[in-house]
Amino acid sequence: MSKLLAMLMITFGFQGVQASEKLVYEEDKLTALYDDIWHHQMTTWPTYATYVGYPGQNGLWPDPSLKANLKYSKKRGEFLKKLNAIDTKQLSEDAHLGWRLVNKSLQIDIDGHSFPEELILIHQRSGVQQDIAGTLSIMPKTNRQDFTDRLSRLRNAATYIDKTIEVLRAGVEMKITPPQITLRNVPNQIRNMIPKDISDSPLLSSFNHFPSTISVTEQAQIIHEATTIIKKDIYPAFEKLLEFIESEYIPNANQSIALSNKPNGTRWYEHRVRMFTTSDLTPKEIHKLGLIEVKRIRAEMEGIIKQSGFKGNFTEFTHFLRTDPQFYMKSAEDLLAKYRDISKRADPELPRLFGKLPRMPYGVIPIPDYSARSQTTAYYRGGSQEIGRAGYFYANTYALDTRPTWEMEALTLHEAMPGHHLQISLSQELPETHPLLQNLSYTGFVEGWGLYAESLGDEMGFYQDPYSKFGQLSYEMWRAVRLVVDTGMHLYNWERQKAIDYFAGNTAKSLHDIEVEIDRYISWPGQALAYKIGELKFKQLRAEAEKSLGENFNIREFHDELLSKGALPLDILEQRMRSWTAVQASNL
Repeated sequence: MSKLLAMLMITFGFQGVQASEKLVYEEDKLTALYDDIWHHQMTTWPTYATYVGYPGQNGLWPDPSLKANLKYSKKRGEFLKKLNAIDTKQLSEDAHLGWRLVNKSLQIDIDGHSFPEELILIHQRSGVQQDIAGTLSIMPKTNRQDFTDRLSRLRNAATYIDKTIEVLRAGVEMKITPPQITLRNVPNQIRNMIPKDISDSPLLSSFNHFPSTISVTEQAQIIHEATTIIKKDIYPAFEKLLEFIESEYIPNANQSIALSNKPNGTRWYEHRVRMFTTSDLTPKEIHKLGLIEVKRIRAEMEGIIKQSGFKGNFTEFTHFLRTDPQFYMKSAEDLLAKYRDISKRADPELPRLFGKLPRMPYGVIPIPDYSARSQTTAYYRGGSQEIGRAGYFYANTYALDTRPTWEMEALTLHEAMPGHHLQISLSQELPETHPLLQNLSYTGFVEGWGLYAESLGDEMGFYQDPYSKFGQLSYEMWRAVRLVVDTGMHLYNWERQKAIDYFAGNTAKSLHDIEVEIDRYISWPGQALAYKIGELKFKQLRAEAEKSLGENFNIREFHDELLSKGALPLDILEQRMRSWTAVQASNL
């Protein structure tokens, strides 16, 4: 380029145009790459595509085969290489943030392929014995094609089950299985799919609520076809799975509950800890932090016991909370009604704490009977505007004498508003944001937010009686205990009973819930650590902002900024919020 031409470009602004074009070009490349990554994820995981409302995948199942997993891993590496080839200096601030998030997500995924996660496809909380009915239950029912897709999924289900067995058998040969204790309920979960009376099968129960465009005659034909497929194809496949699980898989499953006792297990656990917490804390550091938090929260709980006027020690008080009939509902309907009442009392308090609220509605429904016994107290499943499905807070109505009322306020705030429903829905509703970014999920942020949301109950007018306040503290203690027992079992070789005893000695949770929880940590190493780590980060950032901004601190603006970019890794969240606080302080 000649000096004269360069001077002319500077004089008339052409250099800026060229730079702008370069920026647009790099961002277009980034968006095109997002499209490819998103499409690949949706076609690889069709059940997740159904969840988010991505079209064209509703008749398919994932391919769990080792060959497919290897192919997926290779493709993720190719995506990361293309992502790293983009000139990040030419990206806008928001585009660069998106680049960082996708880069981190891909890298964590690729690092995980160093460990044989693909061999562990089944345990008491998940697997094909729950996936098929669960996926059918969230599929849309708006037109004839939706029911055609359901039938296609049924036709493909037997192959899905058979391929799962092949992978599980390979896991047995390689001595990579879930701990045996986490498999004890799986046979009955399979039997729940194939009752003698096929009309009672959860596989068939979602063939209802037909749209008016489908005639009664067509409805009967669809139900008949579904019944035939289930009876002739899926029942035999599940019976084959049941035989394999009982005769081969469980007898040969690993006896040890510690992930560190598997090949390369210590590094495997360390990877999972980083993945779930998105922090640099080591398992040893997390164990120590857990002990500190347990001690702090225990002191607060002792104070509440004194305030309540109860004459007795901590153990006697928790026994009282676990056993006194006043704390338990008489029916599943009454339990659900109380959860719904708490939800509706929470909703009008939200505008005081948030400037922006989600449009997506939510409901409260029971966890399906076929999985309730092995499930935790509750969970949340997000909605999809694309297919017209609301978000749902699933409450466990199994064993009502283990579902105390004093835990219900904290649990509702965690699962619904201002917890998971608010945060996840706002993320899905981010304007002009690629769906890949809208649906990125980091457990430290998502579950940390849920636990932080529980703590907002004081500001929302909840926890007015000592029992509910003790319940909130018991729930916080529950998450602190996780830091100790998860690392205790997977790093320090704690026995299962030691973990149960430690949990029971520090919370008022029912023994049934405690056993379910401990088995969850055994089958899902590291995941439970994310809650407390994330919550502590949110509280730390809020305390820093309150101290820096003083009387000018605005809780609505702070929360809106926290949630403005969806779920973030905790290190990136910290950088963003400290920058935001600094800007706010400089404008005072």
